Amino acid sequence: MERRQQGAKAESVHWPSRPRSLVWLETGVTIALFGCALITVLTTVGIMVVLGVQSIAFFRSAGINPIEFLTGSELRPDAKPPRFGILPLIWGTSMVAVGSSLVALPIGLLSAIYLSEYAPRKARAVLKPTLELLAGVPTIVYGYLALLLVTPALKRLLEPMGQRVETFNALAACVVVGIMIIPLVSSLSEDVLSSVPRGLREAAYGLGATKFEVSTRVVLPAALSGVLASFILAISRAVGETMAVVLAAGMRPRMTLNPLTSIETMTTYIVQVVSGEASYGTPKYLSLFAVGLSLFIATLVLNILSGLVLRHFREAYQ
Repeated sequence: MERRQQGAKAESVHWPSRPRSLVWLETGVTIALFGCALITVLTTVGIMVVLGVQSIAFFRSAGINPIEFLTGSELRPDAKPPRFGILPLIWGTSMVAVGSSLVALPIGLLSAIYLSEYAPRKARAVLKPTLELLAGVPTIVYGYLALLLVTPALKRLLEPMGQRVETFNALAACVVVGIMIIPLVSSLSEDVLSSVPRGLREAAYGLGATKFEVSTRVVLPAALSGVLASFILAISRAVGETMAVVLAAGMRPRMTLNPLTSIETMTTYIVQVVSGEASYGTPKYLSLFAVGLSLFIATLVLNILSGLVLRHFREAYQ
């Protein structure tokens, strides 16, 4: 009976009504936030529509199908008849992405482990912002770094051994792009490692584990989802890099396993067509939209894969 009376009293309480101006203000804020979120979605949809429509126009004007476009090994848009096979571009893009990952992922992960587990607080306060400054350097500067520092160093090191190093080569592009994406791997991985509960570390220390064992066998597996997601995002950034690759790797579409020779990536081809003399509406001009759509799909798949990895391997701690 007492509980029913208390419930009836609670229902009889009338909360003061909010001013009409406050209600309108909250409604306006809600609409503004929804509009901002809608803009991002519509921007993505707009990009897909533009690339899709122009790509369809390219396939119709060039008289090829998407399978031939993706698997063709000849890319000679100025030939008669023109040939549009972007497999060399896909190969060059993959070579730069894999090579830069071999540079960035180990260095970035080890840097994150040091900042999270070994570095004193004062050192971490200096080292992490300094490392993140690399992400603010314009990408074209990395291209000049490849031309003026990395490639000459490779020539001095490898040419005495009988290895010919071209002025524009894939290895220099891999090095500078790898340096460029180190902050992305290091910063994201360090944030994830630092979020692992302190209790896991203390429990491992209580069992007699060393700091290295705690870092590699307890903290790193616990943060595996975030670390893998940072890896995939860094690879996605390497796939879409433009100016550094243009200056470092050159513009020669070919499939080769020799990283000391010039190659061409999908982004480099887009720059070449845009800066060239291709007439508007010609198959060569429209081909840049088909290449852009292929690049967009590749980066979209990598981002979706990153989200799936994060969701599958995520560990929840209380």
